[in-house]
Amino acid sequence: MASTSSKTPSLPGSNYDVFLSFRGEDTRHSFTDHLYEAFRLRGIEAFRDSENLQLGQEIASELIQAIENSQYAIVVFSEKYADSRWCLDELAEIVECKKNKGLEVVPVFYHVDPSDVRKQTGPFEKAFDEHQKNDRIDKEKIQKWKDAMREVGNLSGEHLLPPHQR
Repeated sequence: MASTSSKTPSLPGSNYDVFLSFRGEDTRHSFTDHLYEAFRLRGIEAFRDSENLQLGQEIASELIQAIENSQYAIVVFSEKYADSRWCLDELAEIVECKKNKGLEVVPVFYHVDPSDVRKQTGPFEKAFDEHQKNDRIDKEKIQKWKDAMREVGNLSGEHLLPPHQR
């Protein structure tokens, strides 16, 4: 997919200004859609996966390429983010690109406590417990996911509370 933005990305080979990582069922038709539209209206080229991309179990090469070819990644941590192996694979790839390619990463804590993300407690602990029970998931991969979540969870970001907690 080529960039239609009038801005020239500053990273060599960069096609997108922003890669959005999010759990579709939690935020696709609310926060993430609004964020994506706000970027589009400002001429910021953002990549978000479409619902039909997630047909396979492994992260698609198209998503890896989109992450690698972005200047920024915004990770929208929500209650069910860690339930998805797909999201966790994206997160691990984002951290690799942060380390190796200078990708700038900004976390958004959408109705979740940032300390739950960092420490993998609350809903994140439950999700990782379920992944640990799955014999088809390599234990090293699970540790890589946890390390990536801890690293991004420790970054400065935005904490969005549910309306009843504001």
